[in-house]
Formats: sequence, C-alpha cells, structure tokens
Amino acid sequence: MLTILLVILGVFALRIRGFVTRSWDDAYGLANKAASNMTLDEKLGIVTGTGQLNANRRCVGDTIAIPRLNIPSICFQDGPAGLRLVKNVTGFPTGINAASTFSRRLMRARGVAIGEEYRGKGAHVFLGPAMDIMRNPKAGRGWESFGPDPYLNGEGAYETITGVQSTGVQACAKHFLANNQEHWRYGLSANLDDRTTHEIYFYPFLRSIEAGVSSIMCAYNRFNDTSSCHNAGLIGPNGLMQTSGFKGYVVSDWGATHDSAADNANAGLDMEQPGDYIVIGGGAFYNGGLKNAVNSGSVSQARLNQMVTHILAPFYRLGQDADFPLTNFDAQKRDGSGPRNLNINVRTPGHTALSREIAAASSVLLKNARGLDASGRTIRGLPALKGVAKTVAIVGQDAKMLNKDCGELNECNDGTMVVGWGSGSNSLDFVVPPIDALTSYLGNSATLTSSLSNNLNDGANAAKGKDMTFVFVNAMSGELGFYDTVVNNMGDRNELDLWWSGADLVGRVAAVCNNTIVIVHSVGPVYMPFSTNPNVTAIIYAGAPGEQTGPAIVDVLYGVYNPSGRMPFSIADNEGAYGTSIVYNSLGFPEINYTEGLFLDYRILDRNKVTPRYEFGFGLSYTTFGYSTLSVSQAGDDFSISFTITNTGSVDGTEKPQLYLGYPPSAGEPAKVLRGFEEVPLAVGITTTVTVALDRRSMSVWHTPSQSYVRPSGTFTIYIGASIKDIRLTTTIAV
Repeated sequence: MLTILLVILGVFALRIRGFVTRSWDDAYGLANKAASNMTLDEKLGIVTGTGQLNANRRCVGDTIAIPRLNIPSICFQDGPAGLRLVKNVTGFPTGINAASTFSRRLMRARGVAIGEEYRGKGAHVFLGPAMDIMRNPKAGRGWESFGPDPYLNGEGAYETITGVQSTGVQACAKHFLANNQEHWRYGLSANLDDRTTHEIYFYPFLRSIEAGVSSIMCAYNRFNDTSSCHNAGLIGPNGLMQTSGFKGYVVSDWGATHDSAADNANAGLDMEQPGDYIVIGGGAFYNGGLKNAVNSGSVSQARLNQMVTHILAPFYRLGQDADFPLTNFDAQKRDGSGPRNLNINVRTPGHTALSREIAAASSVLLKNARGLDASGRTIRGLPALKGVAKTVAIVGQDAKMLNKDCGELNECNDGTMVVGWGSGSNSLDFVVPPIDALTSYLGNSATLTSSLSNNLNDGANAAKGKDMTFVFVNAMSGELGFYDTVVNNMGDRNELDLWWSGADLVGRVAAVCNNTIVIVHSVGPVYMPFSTNPNVTAIIYAGAPGEQTGPAIVDVLYGVYNPSGRMPFSIADNEGAYGTSIVYNSLGFPEINYTEGLFLDYRILDRNKVTPRYEFGFGLSYTTFGYSTLSVSQAGDDFSISFTITNTGSVDGTEKPQLYLGYPPSAGEPAKVLRGFEEVPLAVGITTTVTVALDRRSMSVWHTPSQSYVRPSGTFTIYIGASIKDIRLTTTIAV
C-alpha cells in the first residue's frame, strides 16, 4: 500500500511540476485551433490587458477569459524574488544573491520553489527573471538581476527559467533591452553598437531563449532611438530575439507602449499590459485602438492571429489548460481581506529552508582576521564560538525588524534590508531580523547589549569594552515607479556610501571594540573604508537575502554554514573606476551612449590597471583549498578543462572555482572574461577532479559583418582561479 501511495504521489509531483509538457509544435497546433474559433473581440481580449484600475483585475496583469474555449484569464504577477502583493508566500533571496552563490544548483532550486508558489496561487506567469546588466553600480534595479557579467547573468537566467517552467509556470524574461538606469527610464535612448549588444546586453536573453522561456518583456527605454516595444530590430520577425530562436510572445512593460496600435503590433509586440495608459505611456491597444487598426487593415488579421497564437502556445506547452489551479488571490487587496482572496498558504518548510540556505550560501566573507587562543578556539574574527564571547553588542538599525507597512512597493529603509523597493520586491510578512535570530541563538550564553539605531554615540556606548560587536549596515535602491523616493534616492542610488552614516558607525564602534564584525546588506557595491581597520576583524557582504536574513547570518557567523559566496561584482574605492555613470539631470530624455563597449566592472578595472578593494569572484572560507593538475582535452570544436581541488584546511567547505578566458590579442576582447564556474563541496583532506566545458561559442566573438559568432584563430589562455585576481592554474589552447 505504501509503495502504491508513493507512486501516486510521485506522479502527482511530476504533474504539478509541469514535467508533462508538450512540444512547441504541438502547443502551436492547439493555439492555432483555438485562435481559429475566436471572435475578433475574444482575440483582442487575449492580446490586451484589462486595465490598471479594473475592479475585476486580480493580478498585476490580466487578460480576458474565454470560458467556452477553456481559456482562463491569464494571470501575470510580480516578481523576480517571489510573489508581490500576495499573502502566505515566501520572500526569497534576490537575483543578485542567487548570483553570489555561484551555484547553478541553488539558482535552479530557487526557480523551482518560486514556480511552485506561483502555481499554488494560480498565477500563470512569473514576471521574471530580470537579467538587466548592472552597467553602473548605482543602478536602482541591479539587485533584481545577476550582476554586471553577461555570462553569470545568463547562467542565472537559464537556471531560474528552467526551474520555474518545470512547475508548469511561464517565465517572462525582462527587460528587453539595455534597461540599465531608473532616472529617465520612460524615454531615454540606450545607444549601443552591434557587438556590445550581442556580447553583453543580449547574451542573458539568448540564454533565456535557449531555456525555452515563454515570454520576453520589452522595456520602457528606447534602444538606439526607437522605443523598445515597437522596435522591429529587437522584437520583429527579423529582429534580434526571433532570429535567435524565440518561440514565445512579447509583452510590454507596464505602460511601455507609445504611438499607435499598428506601430506596436506590426513591429512585433504581441501583448500590451496593463492595457491602458500608465504614467507616460500605454493604452495603444486599449479602448478600440487595436480593434480599429484591424478593422481598417493597418494591422492584418494574420498578424492578430499570430499575436494570439504566440501568447497561447506557452499556455498549452506548459499544460496550463489542464489541472492548473484557479487564481486564488487578489493583488488589489494585498492585506488578504478581499472576498476573492482565498488565503491559500503556499509556503512550505522546504521553501523556508531553501531561502535560508541561499541566503547563507550568498553571504561573502570578505575579511577574517581570525585570532585563536591556546586551545585553537576562535576568540577574534569568525567563526564565532557560542559562549566564548561573554559580552556581545549588536549595533545598527539594519539589525532590527523592518517596517512592514511601507506601501505597495516596500519603499522605505528603516530596519534590516532584505530586498530593494519596487515591483521586484516581495513579501516581508515572515522576515526574521538579525536581532531576533542572534538573541534566540545566543540565549544565556552571553550578555547582550544592543543599539538598534545608527546613532554614533549610542552605538559606541553599546560596543565599548565588549568581547565582540556585530555592526549591521546597509544601502538600498529600487524602482523609479511613480517617482518614488526613499531617503532622497529616486530609484538609482545617489552615491556608493552606506546609508545612515554606516561607515562612520563602524569606525566609532571599532574605536572601542577590538573585535568588530561588520555585516553589510546592500543592493550592490558600497565603499568600505573600514576594511583595513585592525579592530574590524571580519566583514560579511550579505547582499539582499530575503526573509531568512537573520537565521542565515547566524548560520554563517557561528560556523553552522561555512561561507562560500563570491562577489558577483567588483568593489572599487571610487565610482569613476567603473567607467559609467547614471544620468540624473537632463533637458528631456537623454541619449546615453554606451561608449565603454565590452568593458564593464572587472573588465575595465583590469584594462585600467585598477586594483579593487574586493574583486569579482572573491570570497573567503573557514577552510582553504589547493588547486593542481590542469589538463585540456578536445572533442571536435569543444574543449574540456580538468583540474583537481583539495580541501587543505581543517573544516568541511565548498569551493567555487572559476574559469576565465583570455582571447588572442586580435579578438579585441577584455584581458579575461568569465566562461565557467562550478560548485565543489569537499570534506577535509578530500581531493576531487573538476571539469569545465568550453564550447565553440564560449570562445567566439560577435562578428557584425556575418551577424554570427566567430571563433578567432590564435592562442587562448585558460585561467583557473578562486577569483578574477586569484588565478591558481594557467594553460593555453591554440586554435
């Protein structure tokens, strides 16, 4: 009986995870059949959102149901780090934290868990992942994506999409294309050359297409002076995404359409959301706009049918026409009070545990000046040992419970920072702040003193003479939205300083406590002048870790979890080193020329011989690892790079080896570019062989005349290391 039950449960799990899927051809067959049976108004209801303020709207985006054809209202819901405006869901770690894990396993598991919650709530479309390149470290929404490196961004996108869609939920890759700052986003022009477009900004979208993504969201900004949502070069039948094999549909960002319905539809836009005018755009298809265009012939019936089938094919492909839960929440009643909100709980112990693991795995140990007593116990630095420090101070408002009533976009920063603000934010209902987790863990093993503000005098008084002080500091950013500002920051950050005089707070505390441990919660790079202070014994960059921030940081601080996170960007000592800027002031929408080309983050730092404070890929562990025995084998055009790693330290740990590629000089590439990474858990004394694949495209550059990837001839250099600066093994390949 038990065996039969397990088999039944196994089949059920497969079905709810969407493994019973159709081919694209079969899905299009069903979509074409459905479209052929629709009236004009029914077709229009599929391609046009229901309107931002429609009382019948349940999600942040909806279409009109066709019950007679068994087509429900398709529900689109924010956002990249879990369901927004919905109760009884998990506040997952952000995209930038997923990137910090350098773990495809965790990236995919996060996608699966998010998909399971979307499915459980009856949301058909996950509005994510975001894969906007962090062109400038102050970019407001950089934390939603996976950082400034196109390869890491692409792997984050691929694994997230694969995970989400394995549950039968559609993923929507966004924002297409070159959506890299919040100021002036509704009309700025991002001006890029063809090679930079392909190798940097389009590359993550190419990986999303290879993952079979259901939809792609066109962005607010113009691309080379044409609005993204009616830019045929991007979204048209001969445009960038279609010629790369995209089979899903193009949906507008909310209010990103301009000009006429015909302009947008004929350029390649399949669906307009939310359907009406919002902020300074939208409403092109709405209120008869598209219907009149079809009736007048400016949009053909064939094109309208194509729009409908593009939208319905992913619906059928992922089996959403059978056994998909009804939408059971109401985003317009986010407090759960509305009669349409069934208050179904999709949280699971597994999702909570996964969120905690990702938050811990994404914590990057930047400094650890560890001090030991005669018996080898840690008395300064990390991992802290419960009971060794008898007096402990917890300082900084970032340690306390955050404000859960900041509005629909979570637009405030007066407690622990777990996620940025905007449509990419998520549920704060189950946040466990560091102060609660530390207090619970330490119990009576230490006398605790706290100063949960950033008052410099109070912080110093709390820390004075203590055996150990934890200082929690942060920096936040978010979406411009309806011109929301948080502490005078309008989406993009104003500077790279920590908020609330965080660096000064660390300095004041370190002046009175010689065992000061700093935890940084931030959306991106921040200045860390305190890193060389001898009384700052350890620094952890914890990013934007989601609801399990407190338990996860306790796991890392006390050695329950050996840190293995890696920096997904570089931390330089001045903003100018990054070679880009945010355009804050402009007489009208600015023209932003991406003159830096391929040289972002570590690429431009290397070119200009700038040594960052902490480099891309960097991260310490409580153990040490040795690298040896590099070898290369070839099969056709592909190469396998093998090497061994040994845990040479005293505790179990996980190493994150990285492969960087140096091209022949004639290729015109940066000195080193990331082309591989692995996750290698190792017990003490254990050695294992690691193999990284290097295919032809990974060794190619975009060749504009032929519009293809071409591998240059010459000698390539393979760099294997623990970061872009910590190269352990090197060899060459001649092709």
